[in-house]
Amino acid sequence: MDAGDFDEEELFRAMAGSGTRWLLIGRRALVALGLPVLTADYDFWIDIDGIESFNAAAASCGLIPDKTADAARATGRYVVEGDERVDVLVARQVSTRDGVVLRFEDAWSRRRAVPYEPGLSLWIPSIPDLILTKKWSLRAKAVQDIDLLEALSREEPSS
Repeated sequence: MDAGDFDEEELFRAMAGSGTRWLLIGRRALVALGLPVLTADYDFWIDIDGIESFNAAAASCGLIPDKTADAARATGRYVVEGDERVDVLVARQVSTRDGVVLRFEDAWSRRRAVPYEPGLSLWIPSIPDLILTKKWSLRAKAVQDIDLLEALSREEPSS
């Protein structure tokens, strides 16, 4: 891939074929759900044992990790970067500011597939879990995003 030639679909296809269990989180997940938000980066939460395969997939898109896999495991997060920035969370669990714990395994078991292109779906957390991810920071944008997600949740039919 040439500099300045980032291809979002290529990134998502690489991740889908990586063998890594990953969830698209952050505002890109809201965009995937059709919500009217803007964002400049990508956020993934991945299985802590999938760092190497995730990095290999990212490298195929010209994205290089800022830490070794061991350092990422120790800190719980890292960045792969090139023409785009991808924040990667590798923690087994994360707590909201009010102490609610969300485990990757639980979020993975409740994930939903959102169609992106023919033959390609994006894995995102369930709406309740996506709301919890927004409560990790509670920045102003996160509060707005929670409102949008709660409204979407009310519109969706119950299973």
